[in-house]
Amino acid sequence: MDQAAQTMIDNLEKNTGKSLEEWIGIVKKENFKKHGEILKFLKTEHNFTHGFANLVAHKTLKSDAGSATDTDELVTKQYKGKEQFLPIYEKLSTEIKGFGPDVEFAPKNSYVSLRRKKQFAMLIPATKTRYEIGLNLKGHPAEGILQLDTKTNGMCSHKIHLSNESDINSELIGWIKKAYEAAG
Repeated sequence: MDQAAQTMIDNLEKNTGKSLEEWIGIVKKENFKKHGEILKFLKTEHNFTHGFANLVAHKTLKSDAGSATDTDELVTKQYKGKEQFLPIYEKLSTEIKGFGPDVEFAPKNSYVSLRRKKQFAMLIPATKTRYEIGLNLKGHPAEGILQLDTKTNGMCSHKIHLSNESDINSELIGWIKKAYEAAG
């Protein structure tokens, strides 16, 4: 487990008085099947911040890289039925790895989180016709291909939509790099 995740787990218990395992037990008693249901429950019923609710949801559903036995399998599942987007993921991965040795790829069930000291982007094969890149560029206005993101519950402040590999250009890579640099 990476240090950031362990710190969050430690802080969860300090802040709530209950361990991660206790919170997982509470959530499991509710029989939630979806990540969003767990987030809503923890935020509204227990006043969780998004970060802690997200941690407990992922650990309960075993949908984070730290809980998965094979992170490559998580990526494979994301692109099932959306195979046309795999070249986008592969090209972006190559470009982003070139930013520095501190880039961490953390696959989840439906996206790959990109982290440095904190999350700076998400690579999301959103639908069969749309690929999204979520970016953390808080306070930055929408500009060019960069749009404000109002749907990811605070996970990202901005998004960029792609439809094919040819949409990957210097402007796109520049925005991702700006988010990477802001996360350092």
